[in-house]
Amino acid sequence: MPKSALSGTRIRALRTARRIGQADLARLVGVSPSYLNLIEHNRRRASSRVIEAIAEALQIPAATLQEGAGDEQLAALRAAAARAQPGAAPEIDRAEEFAGRFPGWAALLAHLAAHSEMQERIVERLSDRMAHDPNLSASLHEIVSAVTAVQSTAAILAESEDLDPEWRARFHRNVHADSVRLANAAETLVAFLDTSSEEAGLAAPQEELESWLERQGYHVAALEEGAGVDIAALTQGQAELASVASRQLAEDWLIRARDDARALPLAQLMPVLSRLFASGQAFAPDALAQRFGVSLARLFRRLATLPAQQTIPRFGLVVCDGSGTITFRRPVDGFQLPRFGGACPLWPLYEALLQQGRPVRAFVEFSGRLPARFVAHAVADRRGPLQFEAPNAWESSMLLTPAGAVPDAGSLPTRLVGSNCRVCPRAGCAARREPSIVSV
Repeated sequence: MPKSALSGTRIRALRTARRIGQADLARLVGVSPSYLNLIEHNRRRASSRVIEAIAEALQIPAATLQEGAGDEQLAALRAAAARAQPGAAPEIDRAEEFAGRFPGWAALLAHLAAHSEMQERIVERLSDRMAHDPNLSASLHEIVSAVTAVQSTAAILAESEDLDPEWRARFHRNVHADSVRLANAAETLVAFLDTSSEEAGLAAPQEELESWLERQGYHVAALEEGAGVDIAALTQGQAELASVASRQLAEDWLIRARDDARALPLAQLMPVLSRLFASGQAFAPDALAQRFGVSLARLFRRLATLPAQQTIPRFGLVVCDGSGTITFRRPVDGFQLPRFGGACPLWPLYEALLQQGRPVRAFVEFSGRLPARFVAHAVADRRGPLQFEAPNAWESSMLLTPAGAVPDAGSLPTRLVGSNCRVCPRAGCAARREPSIVSV
């Protein structure tokens, strides 16, 4: 069955595009012209047999007219309408009619809307990069240092007419060396800014690790084998893990993930999660943690690194140390995580850090033209074993679950958050530390 009655509009548009009369199509399908007219004007729902016959007569795949056809394009059109400037009023309820009558224009509009959103994300990443990237800061410092050195040496040469030849030659060599240093620094800076992909120009071993984990889908299947897996072998020959430090970080992460997998085996965890989300029951991580006898932080890490499965939502995860510095990011669609610098101070991640051992739950809305809503569960735990006369090391973890997967999400008060103060488009926030450089 077609997903909605407006599928008739799609049939009429495809028929007229092929210059086939309504009576001719009805004869080919084996129905009366009046019945086909009712279908095309969305007054009758066509059976599966009729849909297949229409598709064969129009020489198109039957899936084009079946349930769910065009869902992605319709979602893109509705998203484009939501991004419209104030004063514009697209007829959202007629999106399917528009897609059915003008499929080419609908596809173009969806593509342009997606491209515009992608460009906004690039601007946000570049803004974050310009403000916090240590590589950029070091490159600019090197250029300023080289320019200052050349300027100082050139001033001495220009103002001192009776310089000893040996000293003059030495100053000339200094000018040449500093000029080469300036040229190299400028070339490095240009190459650094020219990197268009998000993974190019990685600034730290942590980013190398996250790049490698993203390619793995944040799930390393070999870890499910248990203690017998060779951790060091998993990091050898990996292009993203270019430095010794990143390989050490990867080994530490793999050891921790292996222990999480042993405590929460897939064979036991996946059926429980599938039944929970299929039945529409309340998602309670604390109850799950008690059921399996693990800490909330361990459960969060395990949920964020599960293999992809349609019946289970994709979780996001953010981990920070006691100073608030983000040490791990597992992105999820709609929730932008800062690449450099600090995150939004309103995240439950930091609230949990201020009250160690006490879990925090909040319904967060990520600010932007297309608000994304998540249920955030956060908790701060002590990192490492308890030892006398040893400093306390705390770690806070925040699990992000799409609001649509949590039935009682709407009962929680909404908390408006952003990625960080630098690029957040929301004005008037009490936690704002500096003006945004991204226009609303």
